[in-house]
Amino acid sequence: MSSLEEIRNERIKKLNILKEKGINPFPVSVNRDFLISEALGSFSKLSKKKKASYITGRIMAVRAHGGSIFFDIYDGSGKMQAYLKKDEIGNEKFNLFQDTADIGDFVEVKGLFFTTKKNEKSIKLKEWRMIAKSLRPLPEKWNGLQDIEERFRNRHLDILMNEEVRKRFFVRSKIITEIRNYLDKNGYIETETPILQHLAGGANAMPFITHHNALDIDLYLRIAPEIYLKKMLMGGFEKVYEIGRNFRNEGIDVMHNPEFTMLEFYEAYSDAKKQMIFVGKFIKSIIKNILKKNSIKFNGENIDIFKKFSSASYFDLIKRHALIIDIDKISRDDIAIKAKQFGIKVEDYESKEKIIDNIFKKIVRPKLIQPIFVTDYPVFSLPLAKKIENNEKLVDAFQLYIGGLELVKAFSELNDPINQQERFEQQDKEREAGDKEAQPSDRDFVEAMEYGMPPAGGVGIGIDRLVMLLTDTQNIREVIIFPTLRPK
Repeated sequence: MSSLEEIRNERIKKLNILKEKGINPFPVSVNRDFLISEALGSFSKLSKKKKASYITGRIMAVRAHGGSIFFDIYDGSGKMQAYLKKDEIGNEKFNLFQDTADIGDFVEVKGLFFTTKKNEKSIKLKEWRMIAKSLRPLPEKWNGLQDIEERFRNRHLDILMNEEVRKRFFVRSKIITEIRNYLDKNGYIETETPILQHLAGGANAMPFITHHNALDIDLYLRIAPEIYLKKMLMGGFEKVYEIGRNFRNEGIDVMHNPEFTMLEFYEAYSDAKKQMIFVGKFIKSIIKNILKKNSIKFNGENIDIFKKFSSASYFDLIKRHALIIDIDKISRDDIAIKAKQFGIKVEDYESKEKIIDNIFKKIVRPKLIQPIFVTDYPVFSLPLAKKIENNEKLVDAFQLYIGGLELVKAFSELNDPINQQERFEQQDKEREAGDKEAQPSDRDFVEAMEYGMPPAGGVGIGIDRLVMLLTDTQNIREVIIFPTLRPK
């Protein structure tokens, strides 16, 4: 077998043959009359016209038979067989193809549409032209590669050679379109908020830090757009949303990538209960319009999306699945012992509530297969959420789980600036104790809130996890087209 370098050298020789003949192997303009999918869709009509047409695309396979060459041409919309016959196209053009064309090259072809004896829709060529010469061979058996990271690292080849992967990203695009359509129809306006921020607020996570030379200040890549979207509410916009990238300096696993896509939307004069109703309808509408069916299959489980979503409190689920009964009475040290029995690492700085939440994530979350709203979260976990009326320990919030995935986080937004400052101060204490994910005090946000912020309900939905659910994919890097990887 020839080495990659030998193959590359041979292709450069072919490139030089084209140049020596005065042919530009990378021309500026290209002729194209139809996408291949359009040609196939109107094939009967086009083949009867007997008019030569242009199509373009990449050579994906070549079959030579004496004075005839058949090759498959693919343009992203579809694939068609092209037929090159020496007696009809002439020796010079035929030999040029034979001497210089390879699988992977992009070509422009002109010819007549016809059906072969084997009833295959094809185009018989009158002309052909190289429009982009490839210097490296396409992988022959890409689907069989065992190194998954190589697929992610060479995603351009992965999506070219693997139809399942390509379809997954078409579905992702459709999901985002459906999200925009639904929110737009319900009176929301799309906005954009800063990615470079003075403080990394809006969520509990470690940020990425960068430096702006002209201003000589450190800035953070945003971990959430929440603070700025709430300022939009303060400014008089009643329904806003943003679909954008967030960045969190955290570990990489099947559920987490440092760069990911979130949807966040906020409605003035709303609350968690109203948003729960809206989210249920919203998720069902997206799934119905994308999958066109009433149930989905995820990780071997059949999930009924269109029955009424169940609900349960956060602490009830911990009691049920982790068998921690007296949560109020149990000590921090006893909770830590329990966590370690579950194989959960416990840091010295972590509070009792933080350890309980880690138990929830590892033990409870994987069991939440059918759609369920989890409610009544502890105050520590959501420092930007309103407390439940007459209960200082819980916030008015919910999360939606489907297939063991945390898809949605939502709550009644805290709009009391004095309480918000108190909550920030508690976060400062957590940070001083060693919790690097605690939110920093944001004086600017509190000051803005002092001008008045309407009651509101806010919702965050992980786009990547929603795509995982709808495409039955168990690794988040399979639904992010260019995931974060360690360089070679």
